[in-house]
Amino acid sequence: MYDVQLQDSYFPAQADTPFRKMTIAGLLQEQADARPDTLALRELLPDGQMGREWTYVELQAECEKLGRALASRHAPGSRIAIYAMNCPEWVLTQYGAALAGLTVVTVNPAFIAPELAYVLKQSGAEAVYHGTHARGTPLAPIAQEASKDLPAVTTLMDFTDLDALFAGHDRGNLAPAGADDILQIQYTSGTTGFPKGVLLRQAGILQNNTDTMLRWGGEPGLSNLTPTPLFHAGSSCFMFGCLGVGMTFIPMPHFDPVMMIEVIERERPDLTGGVPTMLTMMVDEVKRSGRDVSSVRALMSGASMVAPELARAAQDSFGVPIQVVYGQTEACPVITFGWASDSMEDRTQTIGQPISHLELSIRNVDDSSVCALGEQGEICARGYNLMAGYNDNPAATAETIDSEGWLHTGDLGTIDARGYVKITGRVKEMIIRGAENLFPAEIENAILEHPAVAELGVAGIPDEKWGEVVACFMRLAEGAKKPTDDELKAFIRERLSPQKTPAHWIWVDEFPMTGSGKIQKFAMADAFVAGEYG
Repeated sequence: MYDVQLQDSYFPAQADTPFRKMTIAGLLQEQADARPDTLALRELLPDGQMGREWTYVELQAECEKLGRALASRHAPGSRIAIYAMNCPEWVLTQYGAALAGLTVVTVNPAFIAPELAYVLKQSGAEAVYHGTHARGTPLAPIAQEASKDLPAVTTLMDFTDLDALFAGHDRGNLAPAGADDILQIQYTSGTTGFPKGVLLRQAGILQNNTDTMLRWGGEPGLSNLTPTPLFHAGSSCFMFGCLGVGMTFIPMPHFDPVMMIEVIERERPDLTGGVPTMLTMMVDEVKRSGRDVSSVRALMSGASMVAPELARAAQDSFGVPIQVVYGQTEACPVITFGWASDSMEDRTQTIGQPISHLELSIRNVDDSSVCALGEQGEICARGYNLMAGYNDNPAATAETIDSEGWLHTGDLGTIDARGYVKITGRVKEMIIRGAENLFPAEIENAILEHPAVAELGVAGIPDEKWGEVVACFMRLAEGAKKPTDDELKAFIRERLSPQKTPAHWIWVDEFPMTGSGKIQKFAMADAFVAGEYG
């Protein structure tokens, strides 16, 4: 851990790792030269068996071939969307795109057509490289429906058709993206509820996640098994982190605790983890099956605080402590990370210390002044890894990154003299369900289309399994017939993806209001938890 003694709630950047302008082209060459026969990527099939494998030399050659194929179809600077579950083609297409000078737009494979259409239009993507299915749902029809009114989208391709994917490799020329070019656009949302495209620079995302992997205990030749989706942290924290360190990356096609524990026993990965919901199910499966998971050297968890009970149970099952990570998409994404040597109290009551080369401060919400030690304020970060901005949204960018370069996370917290950060609340109303960030306004806008709903408020409700689930508080429109919960679920599923569907539907006659006339969502959530809504 960093040995510091802070005087106020400002943590200066720590230069404990090499800082360099990395690119995917440079890292592929570096790893192919340094460890040509080390496995870089292994395929885990949906049935839990192992499939194809690539050494670093083979991965570089394959990605260069794909880069030339992509370059034959798209000009440098173009944006292409990846819409698929975790698979090797996701990794190859991301790396090949960087070698062709393209920007990848990552898309949640759970998105339905209207959500995908929004992302394609807002990002200016000209292609969708998609998988065959996502949890049984065919993706090609969704991609076709989403792009039918978007003339800019000229390419739709199932990238598991390798002949089609690599077509043109003999015609295109590589034009590797630069360190400061935009490597990815990941979509997130704010209080408006409309998704915003976060522009992530290549050097920032590679440095941040190489540093994350190093703090986690990553070393050349070790392997990482990740169940988290590549459209978000799965690519940033794990895929890029493995490339930066020279490790073997094993992405799971989807999370299944039984399959995951079987794979750990059989394939002996060194590092793994997941959000607390995943870890809970993994621990339960180890206890049920008695399988050998002793290969695991380090566990990571993020997205929410780790309860002491889970921390103890995970250490009992795996024999290693959990290291807690905290971040935001806008920061590439890691802001703080715990250490393997942390005490149980720090692992369960804090989110660790800031990641390398990053400044952090706790700032007064009203005037943005630096808080005293232990004083609650907004968690803010500044450094090389912050986004270039929100795509075509300078106003939102200015609201998030201030004139002094501080990223305002919207999370409330404190920091102690040792530089350990605690989260105490949220300025924003974001709901964290498992690993997914959900946004009330987006859900509210969709439900308000129902003619029986006159007014509503969406809030997060504590849940033992998911951390939080969505609750919708509604007032019936005058003269309308009250729909059933099943009818409301069917209505919302036509408009939003499954994870955004409320778990609780509560009808109310009136809402608690603020002095300015806004619905007090926190008051409704508290009343629900207290049993006041029956």
